[in-house]
Amino acid sequence: MDSPAAKGLTLRSHTGVAYRFDPGALCLELLPTGGPGPYRRFEVLHEPADLAAWAERSRLTPTPVMEISEAEVTGMRELRDALFRVVIAHTHGEPHPQGDLETINEAAARPSLAPAVAPTGERQWAGTPNGTQLAATVARDAVELLTGPYAHRIRTCAAEDCNLVYVDTSRPGRRRWCSMEHCGNRHKVRALRARHSEEG
Repeated sequence: MDSPAAKGLTLRSHTGVAYRFDPGALCLELLPTGGPGPYRRFEVLHEPADLAAWAERSRLTPTPVMEISEAEVTGMRELRDALFRVVIAHTHGEPHPQGDLETINEAAARPSLAPAVAPTGERQWAGTPNGTQLAATVARDAVELLTGPYAHRIRTCAAEDCNLVYVDTSRPGRRRWCSMEHCGNRHKVRALRARHSEEG
């Protein structure tokens, strides 16, 4: 998994409250940008600038300065939807959809972002990266995650009304919530209210 300087994402709840969400892997950072079926209404990848903005928010370090085409945005949405279906099947212990695996594997087989050392000694990306290389990097991260030591730790948030997916990289492996700040806190508040009403 590609995880240099994990930043986490800033998401907003349906009430507009901002909170931090670290899904633990680059490929899982792509899932909150939309998705198949009912998740279409959350779509944020409409044009090249949207995909560039996602890359800037992601854990990729440094942020790649890319040339992205409309077709590559479409390709990234297709990769994301395939990854979404594969990951959900995985968390349910169901077979991975074959067509979606092919989409991920085809993207992973293309050249990915290549790291390089800048004259200043800092890390940079070789050449002028494009959207296809970004998709390949995300797809390779997905392959690493799904076949790696944390594959059994890919989970969906325990809150009934939250569908965010994360990989639990904590040592004890007991993470239940997308974010303690959001769903974890909501659970604590509900549990406290329930206790008070029982005592009352």
